[in-house]
Amino acid sequence: MTKLGVVQMSMSPDRTENLTKASAMVREAAAQGAQIILLPELFETLYFCQVEREAYFALAHPVEGHPFLPQFQRLAQELGVVLPVSFFEKVGQAYYNSLALIDATGEIRGVYRKAHIPDGPGYEEKYYFNPGDTGFMAFPTRYGTIGAGICWDQWYPECARSMALLGAEILLYPTAIGSEPPEAGGIDTKEMWQRAMIGHAVSNLCYLAAANRVGLEVVEGKAQTYYGSSFIADYMGNKLVEAGRSEETVLVAELNLEEARAFRAGFGFFRDRRPDLYSPLLTLDGKTRRPQ
Repeated sequence: MTKLGVVQMSMSPDRTENLTKASAMVREAAAQGAQIILLPELFETLYFCQVEREAYFALAHPVEGHPFLPQFQRLAQELGVVLPVSFFEKVGQAYYNSLALIDATGEIRGVYRKAHIPDGPGYEEKYYFNPGDTGFMAFPTRYGTIGAGICWDQWYPECARSMALLGAEILLYPTAIGSEPPEAGGIDTKEMWQRAMIGHAVSNLCYLAAANRVGLEVVEGKAQTYYGSSFIADYMGNKLVEAGRSEETVLVAELNLEEARAFRAGFGFFRDRRPDLYSPLLTLDGKTRRPQ
């Protein structure tokens, strides 16, 4: 059996405070037996993408010589846990919304760069981030093979299916999602957000978890309230544990990966796939292009 932990936390303008809190909550999850522990998206700061400001590019750093990734590498090694860590990455003149998968040895198994970049009121990410160039990834770790998408990726079934085809048996999504501004209709997306991801769990017969931030954040006069509701679902889509909309908390659930593997093989979803018919998925408008 594998134990998965999810951290739901609020962020302040103070990076040191956020990193200290994140580390303490990782320790809390590990104390409850968690072996894989997921933190929210871009947890080192307030969600700065509410606005477009040149100054926030200074938050980005390369993996080599990074200001806080080594801290979480040491923590992972000390506790013997796997830590998928979200961060703002700079590579030459490119900027990415990235995730470093740190194994229980403290080694970075690889870096995934967010593929789907949103652009709308309150979520101005296209100003900051290049579209990810890594492709979807599955990371073998001490406690299972993990696929990780980042926030907006969680709405795309293609992302989840690709990670599952690559061998992922646990799908993880660090996220920053909350209230929509009036110009976006002010809708509450909590239920549809969870339903979309539970669909990924069912369609791929994989365990799945999301770690959201929580609380009110004000960035240069722009306000957004993150609705928490982090959760862990099993491979049949049942929510094993779920956080509320406002509290900081740690969730832990037990995963039976061996049982899931057998169920996945026997159920036939992957056996009965028809990749030869899926060419419209490789186009923007659904029209298959014939070779010239």
